[in-house]
Amino acid sequence: GKACIALGLSSTILPSLAKAFNTNHNQLIPFTQQPLPYAYNALETAIDATTMEIHYTKHAAAYSKNLADACIAESVDTKSVSLEGLLAKVSKYSAKIRNNGGGHFNHELFWQSMAATSAGKPSGKLADAITKDFGSFETFKTQFTDAGKNRFGSGWAWLVKNNDGKLIVGSTANQD
Repeated sequence: GKACIALGLSSTILPSLAKAFNTNHNQLIPFTQQPLPYAYNALETAIDATTMEIHYTKHAAAYSKNLADACIAESVDTKSVSLEGLLAKVSKYSAKIRNNGGGHFNHELFWQSMAATSAGKPSGKLADAITKDFGSFETFKTQFTDAGKNRFGSGWAWLVKNNDGKLIVGSTANQD
């Protein structure tokens, strides 16, 4: 299987993503795919334009559409619940909402986590934390790559800050 890999710190990326969802909440009825913040070819050193376009317009778009359909079918009041709120109580909903809600959220986070102007290596506080917690950026990259490669089937590799404030690499299956 293939593994999609996203990189993000909840203290930096999730608040901006949540703000984008909440700012546009009236347009997200039900939850719609947000425009890419860069052109399909902007990340060509890592992802070619064709792959990016297909993944965004077909694969990720399907999660958004299927989530919208599931919310309608299950009478979810999307005017009063954010995507984060929906996912926080996802056990109340069907597998279709769980899978498509997770897929939609993970992909929106994935798109927002990448930048066309990136040097391919973090800087500042993130770089310092990676060096502190992994010893080097190369060690982190190896662990992160292994988390994606070793995920059986489809899934995600994550860089997260644990409750002790330490950066760790983890992985989740499918759209969890």
